[in-house]
Amino acid sequence: MNWKLSEDRPIWLQLAEQLTLRIVSGEYGPGTAVPAVRVLAAEAGVNPNTMQRALAELEARKLVETRRTAGRTVTEDMTLLRRVREELAYKLMDEFLASMKALGYTDDQAQALLQEKKEEN
Repeated sequence: MNWKLSEDRPIWLQLAEQLTLRIVSGEYGPGTAVPAVRVLAAEAGVNPNTMQRALAELEARKLVETRRTAGRTVTEDMTLLRRVREELAYKLMDEFLASMKALGYTDDQAQALLQEKKEEN
């Protein structure tokens, strides 16, 4: 997964969001080790302190845990992981529906367009 960073928001926050996606999508599975700060920072092209701040945010949200002998690992709390994944999905749906309304579509029309697109794929 490539890192996509923009200038419009704090970099550490964008990193935390992208790491969260990696976790809830299963790229970093429950109980697995998270790559080291310096590795992730080099991969993303950011200062290690910036990546450290992003990982601290994930720890605060309990998505990762620091273990003295194993470094940082992804939580094994499946309820938490499902909840965060669902929250992200609802946020995306809200953004999609708001964008469709801005284009003049009703919810039913937006749903019909989604169904058409799904059948195309």
